[in-house]
This record gives sequence, structure tokens and C-alpha cells, in this order.
Amino acid sequence: QVQLEESGGGLVQAGGSLRLSCAGSQRTFNTYPVSWFRQTPGKEREFVAGINGSGGRTYYADFVEGRFTVSRDNAENTVYLQMNSLKPEDTAVYYCALGPVAGSTRLDHYVYWGQGTQVTVSS
Repeated sequence: QVQLEESGGGLVQAGGSLRLSCAGSQRTFNTYPVSWFRQTPGKEREFVAGINGSGGRTYYADFVEGRFTVSRDNAENTVYLQMNSLKPEDTAVYYCALGPVAGSTRLDHYVYWGQGTQVTVSS
């Protein structure tokens, strides 16, 4: 069983930046795609960005518009989400998830999920 732990959330003003981290508990984490999702109250969890196992291929939701960058450091069992030019509408709980289909937007394609980290962007 792989455990995922997100960190790096917080409160930031609009236009600011945050870097989220997703740490995996096992080395097998390094062989699997990882994605970031986000969720706000009353809405479905939505895909934000994904990266394949090697880190050579990345995927983004349209609303990212070049503001976010997903990367991974397999030596550290960690995937990152660098978020720049944050907007109030980016406020959400951000989750990382691990599954076999790189860049999938379907929640049922992911086997393991972290508990989430809150990102709040003030206007």
C-alpha cells in the first residue's frame, strides 16, 4: 500500500505563488503516474495536472493556462506542483493521487489518494 502526503498549502494573495509537495511512502511510487486534483465545497473533484512515472510527460487542465508546473524528483519520492499567478478561484483543497493511467482526468483511474492540503487565495 502506498501512502501519499501533501504539504505546502496555505494562504496567499492573488498573484502569489505556492509549491505543493506530494510525498510517497514507497519506492514503487516512482514508477507510477501521479496527478493533482482539487475540490471546493459542493463541487466535484477536478483534475489539475499530471505527470508520468519518469517525469518526461506532463498534462494540464485548460484552466491552468500555463500558470502551474508539475514535476517530480524520484530520488526523493516526491511530486511537486508549482503554482504561480494564483487567482481566488484557485482556492480549493488540493489532492495528489497515484494510478496507472498518466494524465487521466477520471477519478476512478486512481488507486491511492492523499488527504489533501488547503490552498486559499485572497483577492
